Amino acid sequence: MSEVKKFNLRAVVNATFDKALESQQPFAIATVERLRRVHPDKSPAELIKVVNKYYLGAVTATGAGAGAAAITPNLAVQVPVAIVELGTFLEASVLYTLTVAEIHGLHLEDIERRRLLVTAVLVGNTAVSATLESLLGRTVPFWGKKIVSSIPMATIDAANKILGPRFITKYGTRQGILVLGKQVPLAIGVAIGAGGNNVFGHLNIKAAKTILGPPPASWDLVAEFSADANGVAAEPFPVDLTTSTD
Repeated sequence: MSEVKKFNLRAVVNATFDKALESQQPFAIATVERLRRVHPDKSPAELIKVVNKYYLGAVTATGAGAGAAAITPNLAVQVPVAIVELGTFLEASVLYTLTVAEIHGLHLEDIERRRLLVTAVLVGNTAVSATLESLLGRTVPFWGKKIVSSIPMATIDAANKILGPRFITKYGTRQGILVLGKQVPLAIGVAIGAGGNNVFGHLNIKAAKTILGPPPASWDLVAEFSADANGVAAEPFPVDLTTSTD
């Protein structure tokens, strides 16, 4: 266990996440453009299903690979492998979230708004909704679409400060547990890696759906939403918004 701590997994998580938030945004935009060229007849909802499939396949495969590589009963080998796998998982998850947001017509140019949305998906909607409710007095279903046009930057910053430690703790602890669990025979080690990533991937997909809500029915509506949401300066929530039933 001392070797796991030596690598300071939480610091690695933090640095990897920050880097991914910066680097994956242009890839998300390019991914949506490419998928629309490859699948010109698919609606936004259908394209999200394609993205979901690719995302789950990618994170499950990397988890299985790490599980197979980390079975040697030597933490000096296992920890570096696990750190690489964690970085791949986080980058894929950031790219996934930003890609789905782009399909919804939500262009997150401001990195702190980007951070709140992606953190929300990875931490889970319930904790984030509770945080926003404590800051705003109320929150709304599908609040993710409000972060560009409705949630003021002061609230974004405050939410990120509260949620950041939860995110680091969750993923730092998660990876430490999975590293130690991979000191088992090959088949079980692969199952732990693939199964763990598959479960986390499904949870992220569910959270993204809850936070962003159903996508617009057509690409014309995506364009309309994008023009409205991204062309309006952020203002506080209207006073008549109903409380979320998360």
